[in-house]
Formats: sequence, structure tokens, C-alpha cells
Amino acid sequence: MSADTDTKSTNGFSEEERAAMKERAAELKKEATRGRGTKAAAAELDVLSKIAEMEESDRAVAERIHAIVTATAPELSPKLWYGQPAYARKGKVVCFFRSGHVDKERYSTFGFTPEANLDDDSGLWPTSYAVTELSGKAEKAITALVEKAVS
Repeated sequence: MSADTDTKSTNGFSEEERAAMKERAAELKKEATRGRGTKAAAAELDVLSKIAEMEESDRAVAERIHAIVTATAPELSPKLWYGQPAYARKGKVVCFFRSGHVDKERYSTFGFTPEANLDDDSGLWPTSYAVTELSGKAEKAITALVEKAVS
């Protein structure tokens, strides 16, 4: 039996994918029950709690990305998206962080959805980046991408 067969169920989703879908359903239910005035603060606490639960290497990167995104684009609201930190404008996710440890991958991911303003004239642009650590150069790149995404 291959590793793929071991992690896939008969419906085609891996254990990690099924867990992410369950987390997203729980997030939507939780969002619906929160009062208007407390949603933003509670959502940010959810994100910070999720970051605090991460393995040390992912936590350090996620904390720094959270700081960069919230400082660079204060109009984006932190929220959980499929159980991971994300940042949304008017309820629609613009960028997100995926823990490599949670996803059982060798690297974490910082990515953008179609809501991000990253399109360029070439017809080709990156929407996801592998992240294992954040150098000063990487932090500047993330800052520039977030600025462009919300412009």
C-alpha cells in the first residue's frame, strides 16, 4: 500500500483535509453566533491562540507574519480560515498562513487568494510562498506583497 493510499480515505480526502474542513465548519458556526461588536476582537484572539498552539518553528514565523500583516495592512481583519491564521477585507480572505507541521509538510506556506491585488501584466504571478524562516529580505518581500495585495 502506498503512502497516498494510507492517508486517503475512500472519499478522496486525506485526514488533514477532513480536519481542515471540520475546522472551517466550526469557524463559520462560531462567527455566526458572535455579536457584532465583539467579532473582530474575538477573531484576532482566535488567531493568536492558534498561533500559540503551533510548533516553535512555525509559531515564530506565524507571529512575525501576523505582526507584518497587521502593521502593513490594518484594514485587514485577522480570522481563522480552515483552522489557520488568515487576514480578510470585508469578510473575504486576502492572505493566509498555513503551518507546515499541521499540514505534515516540510515547510509552512504564506499565500494569497484571488481577493489579493497581485495580478500583473505578464499573466503569471505567484500566489503562494514556502516559508521555513524569515530573514530581513523575506520580511521586506512579505511587506511589499501585502502592500500590493491591498492596494
